[in-house]
Amino acid sequence: MEMDFFTQIPGEKPLDNIKPTCGFAGIFREIGVIGDSLSSGEFEAHDEDGNIVYHDMYEYSWPAVLGRLTGTVYHNYSRGGMSAKEFYESWAEPNGFWQWNQAYIIALGNNDVFTLNHPIGSVAEIHPENPDANSDTFFGNLGRIISKLKSIEKDARIFLVSMQKRGEEEGDPIICAVAKEMKKICELFSFTYLIDMTEYGPVYDEQMRKTFALGFHPNAMGYYSYALMIGNYIDYLIRQNPKDFFEVPFIGKGYKNKDV
Repeated sequence: MEMDFFTQIPGEKPLDNIKPTCGFAGIFREIGVIGDSLSSGEFEAHDEDGNIVYHDMYEYSWPAVLGRLTGTVYHNYSRGGMSAKEFYESWAEPNGFWQWNQAYIIALGNNDVFTLNHPIGSVAEIHPENPDANSDTFFGNLGRIISKLKSIEKDARIFLVSMQKRGEEEGDPIICAVAKEMKKICELFSFTYLIDMTEYGPVYDEQMRKTFALGFHPNAMGYYSYALMIGNYIDYLIRQNPKDFFEVPFIGKGYKNKDV
């Protein structure tokens, strides 16, 4: 048997190969997820007057699906409507969500940018060793979250998720600009990687929503599909950077191997 089957395929893009098991994403035992409604498994219903009522149904969320597919324990710290500013300033601490994990997936931005209209800012406003100096912008608060997680576990693997394009003339250029800036964060913090759903994920447009959404938010098939994309993107990143993940079992244990 050739072990090339398990390694990087020349010319492969992140979502070219969707494995039902999500491959090497299963090497982690505990992952924390910080996100908004897309991560909390939010579904849209209607009341008797036809008004939309939102329900966070975590058992249907993509982290829950990934937990079932990979055997990894996913701790979901998300909520519908969440922003980077709220998570850092008033959500994580009162709810005891600054918890140790081997890895974290951070999927924020939609509410910051499009709902709450917080200033976006830039990576230049992030000071990894002095997060109090960060600007009060989306990127400043995103940097604060990562700095806090790194203070809990310096060797934690951090996966940032960029937003999907929507096929919108006004919104897509903003989404692309945010993703481009997100790439720079990976150079500021150790073991930090971008899951670039802007570049490689499907466009979440009206046509896609006809099959994979219930209103604007995903339906059960949509969340399941998104789980497969996130899990297989992580598998791709591990195969792309294998040495970065040799010591995953040692995270938080204080062990080292001199050959890595």
